[in-house]
Amino acid sequence: MQWNNKFIYPKSMRSMVSGSRMYAVNQQKLPSVTSILQATQSEEKKASLANWKARVGATEANRIKNDASSRGTSMHGFLEKYLLGQLNLELLEIENKSKKMADEIIEQGIKGKLSEIWGTEATLYYPGKYAGTCDAVGVYEGQETIIDFKQSNKPKKEEWIEDYYLQLGAYSLAHNVVHNSKITQGIVLLCTVDNLFQDFRIQGAKLEEYQNKFLEKVEQFYHQRNMN
Repeated sequence: MQWNNKFIYPKSMRSMVSGSRMYAVNQQKLPSVTSILQATQSEEKKASLANWKARVGATEANRIKNDASSRGTSMHGFLEKYLLGQLNLELLEIENKSKKMADEIIEQGIKGKLSEIWGTEATLYYPGKYAGTCDAVGVYEGQETIIDFKQSNKPKKEEWIEDYYLQLGAYSLAHNVVHNSKITQGIVLLCTVDNLFQDFRIQGAKLEEYQNKFLEKVEQFYHQRNMN
């Protein structure tokens, strides 16, 4: 696995503006990919989330959400340090859940597969439309690839992860537009709290389909914002 700084990723400042996360990139204020996905959720998805909250109760729902969020942040931290070659021996001895999950992703999803890294936690943006931070980008099993790390309480089925694919579509499109790259693959490397590893990938025509689906979401987002 080697670093290749072939692209310069811009610095960005993040802020919250009326409930939406915004990125300030190159003098532009752009909504984040996740804010766009949240604002354009289907009624069905909103209803299923509301049902779940009603079923477990608001307090428990918040606890689960906060636990997942801090575990995800910690897991991402370990993975970023690994990619940067900064996982020191002290960190290797830490035996917490997030570390074990990161190890699982490293062993099964990264070693021997990610041959070249161009960036980690890289700010990507589509001029005038949106911005976001991708977990990793580089050459994965011979293809130019956007990589997303995810953690989950339980295993995922492909039909549940539409948003993950939309994110991969958003980041790959932004990268190709700004950097004139030829990213043809997006991959999600996921580990559950029980240390079950899963990977999901979209390539070629399917990736393009999700790039276009995300652009439709962007149009919907701006339309809603103008209506308000």
